[in-house]
Amino acid sequence: MEVYNTRYPDLMVNLYALSPDELKSLMKDLKQPSFRAKQLHKWLYVRGAQSFAEMTDLPKSLRSQLENTCRLGDLEISTEQHSQDGTKKRLYRLEDGKLIESVLMEYTDGRRTACISSQAGCAMGCTFCATGQMGFARHLTDTEIFEQAGRFAAELAARNERLSNVVLMGMGEPFHNYDATLRAVRRLMRDLGIGARHITISTVGLVPQIRRFSQEGLQVRLAISLHASTDATRSTMLPINRRWPVAELIEACHEYHQNTGRRVTFEWALITDENDSTQEAHQLGALLKGLICHVNLIPLNPTGGYAGTPTSPEKANAFVKTLSGYGIPATIRVRRGIDIDAGCGQLKSTALKKQQR
Repeated sequence: MEVYNTRYPDLMVNLYALSPDELKSLMKDLKQPSFRAKQLHKWLYVRGAQSFAEMTDLPKSLRSQLENTCRLGDLEISTEQHSQDGTKKRLYRLEDGKLIESVLMEYTDGRRTACISSQAGCAMGCTFCATGQMGFARHLTDTEIFEQAGRFAAELAARNERLSNVVLMGMGEPFHNYDATLRAVRRLMRDLGIGARHITISTVGLVPQIRRFSQEGLQVRLAISLHASTDATRSTMLPINRRWPVAELIEACHEYHQNTGRRVTFEWALITDENDSTQEAHQLGALLKGLICHVNLIPLNPTGGYAGTPTSPEKANAFVKTLSGYGIPATIRVRRGIDIDAGCGQLKSTALKKQQR
């Protein structure tokens, strides 16, 4: 095992961190034929093995070696909640004790969507977001980002289903952790077989990164957390707007569409008497007119650190109708998992409060 130890100083190697070529190197170090790497890869990403014992076409001796020297991931489930609508929300504990959240949403049309985190906490400070209220802890590695989806994919595979969509809309700002996020996205496509158009990256509006992303040659979807159409309002809700105001953000979105041919999605949390008026809808329509885009309207999910409340169905419908007059399609999204700390960061906040008691 000396060669193995030299190559992998950390004896308990996280298999999710290894590329296909690195799996081949691992098999070589373990004195195994190279085709075992393909078998192992299939167990990890196609069959969804959650233990080495399940890998029945691997020799028992190899399974024993793997059990003693490798691990299936770094994420430890701290808390898990199940919603009446089928949504599953997890709080994971990382190796250093930091906590992150992941969500699996199951839809009646067969879609299985994972919402994953890119950071532990968030530095953006958005006022209505529970994650923004708790501050920034650290960036996640590309493996930690990928593994959240990989875990759900494995569990779905075990019941003959597959993960169909991934959205990076969990804890953190993906473009603040740009390189790790893009590496994780490429792994979602390579290892889990998820098409680029079934992956969405959400950002609060880091303009240089949006422009950089438009040059990546990926068909991955882009979603912008907009929530206000004027600098005066948006800067109070999303502090990043003071660095890159609305006009610069929309210009970058036009550039993204020109370079990729992809439409931009705008996320808009409808908050009573804050951004849900017909006047606000007119301002948004004028702002987005001419841009190939879609607006997702989401009645606010209240958090303990923010006094705002979700808009009424009547105001939401009026908002949609107003936008349609500008040729802007909009959809009112159903809030998922509303009975189980649905908002980003809420489950972590709940867990931390329990620890402090």
